[in-house]
Amino acid sequence: MKRSEQLSKLKDTEKWDVIVIGGGASGLGTALDAASRGYKTILVEAVDFAKGTSSRSTKLVHGGVRYLEQGDVHLVKEALKERGLMAQNAGHLVKNQSFVIPNYNWWGGYFYTIGLTIYDLLAGRLSLGRSKYISKRKTIEMLPNVEEKGLSSGVIYHDGQFDDSRLAINIAQTAAEKGACIINYCKVVNLLKDDNNQVTGVQVLDQETGDKYDLKGSAIINATGVFTNAIMKLNDTVYKKYIVPSQGIHLVFDKSFLPGDHALMIPKTSDGRVLFAVPWHNRIVVGTTDTLIKKQSLEPIALETEIEFVLETAQRFLAKKPTRADVLSVFAGLRPLAAPEEEGKSTKEVSRSHKIIVSETGLITITGGKWTTYRKIAEDIIDKAIKTRKIPAKGCNTEHLAIHGNQPTTTLDRENHLYIYGSDIPKIRQLQQSEPELKEKVHPDHEFTMAEVAWAIRYEMARTVDDILARRVRLLFLDARAAVQSSEKVARLLAKELGHDEAWITQEIENFKDISKGFFLSEFR
Repeated sequence: MKRSEQLSKLKDTEKWDVIVIGGGASGLGTALDAASRGYKTILVEAVDFAKGTSSRSTKLVHGGVRYLEQGDVHLVKEALKERGLMAQNAGHLVKNQSFVIPNYNWWGGYFYTIGLTIYDLLAGRLSLGRSKYISKRKTIEMLPNVEEKGLSSGVIYHDGQFDDSRLAINIAQTAAEKGACIINYCKVVNLLKDDNNQVTGVQVLDQETGDKYDLKGSAIINATGVFTNAIMKLNDTVYKKYIVPSQGIHLVFDKSFLPGDHALMIPKTSDGRVLFAVPWHNRIVVGTTDTLIKKQSLEPIALETEIEFVLETAQRFLAKKPTRADVLSVFAGLRPLAAPEEEGKSTKEVSRSHKIIVSETGLITITGGKWTTYRKIAEDIIDKAIKTRKIPAKGCNTEHLAIHGNQPTTTLDRENHLYIYGSDIPKIRQLQQSEPELKEKVHPDHEFTMAEVAWAIRYEMARTVDDILARRVRLLFLDARAAVQSSEKVARLLAKELGHDEAWITQEIENFKDISKGFFLSEFR
């Protein structure tokens, strides 16, 4: 997947069947669905793949225990099916994760055991394991740092866990392998329309060269997540809000705060949300919050109230209490919730289901949804394009389509940090053999090597330090300070591979430092 090759595809094609705007989970899934059905497909992303919400999730592939409590059985059943398919189609990235709910009252154990047994039944043959009631002693054994005071019992259940932006890159690669044209740093600046006010294409700006292109297409799909309203402003004469952004934040801690392999799940926090503490790349990710945000941003910042809320909740349930000083990284993500029909609904009431809107202009827009159901969302979007007679009917092929890198991984496999590359692992090792300087570590305290950086530049369309350290190698999310310390080394390799000068390197390091500020607590705030 090389950007120059993708650009030449863009220039050589007169008309596309499907044009997808937005390179997050829904957009990439849609491009893959369309290309695998045989449609001539192009996806354009204004910045980098998964730059927004799709790299800032809780890293869970789940049915949504909370939606079951709200009675949304259809959504849970759909998500549990998709969870099972993701585990089969991207086995290198999706793993079976056991969760323990500690109960601090006598009835909790029975209540959650019954609820989670229904959850398991809804998963059917794609279930990841049975839920069961466990004693206080067993709960402490499974969660060695759990707060023991007042603990009554526990419940164990299974869900999926994954690496979000790595999956995004692999879906992009799969789509490209199926013939799609996939381009990052290519921004839609206008919608092209005919005399009947029907959308016939998009005008895009190559952010690297400043060149503009008019792309003609049959089905134009807006999958821009929290930036949906911006595209709708180009589309509509009357402005209406299509999405409301809600912010969720996560704090990242050292593994010592939750030793062992099990995740912690608090089903009801003081604000009525679910809180997770999940092992991820040898760290612990704790979140999330739910705060309505007035305006969307590419670099959302965690609010002080959110940080305090996550810290206080974590301190209530962990014996070794995490403090601000222990936070290795903080990241905020915006959920593109479908705007409610009536004003004043709380974010917990706004549906997490996806919604497909077909405008009078013919533009097809996706709102809502979540990572777990990305494949089903994509199928629904392309089916909608067929239904509205934009493209000829062809059946969906993605249910059992392996994603680039797919191979089953065991617990032992995952002890090697390269497991996220799946079937590409031998090629990265080969890079280290043929170019020994690439064996060097990105940062002395972390296992990532410069071979992974070279791989990201050569085969995964990484163009900036942020692309590499935030979304290809996840260092910014795991240890923000180490990421900043590694930025020069990464910038120099980028410059060498892409032919940039010293001035570019200096500017690139500054840009990355600026972005990374949002991932720090304390003195960087």
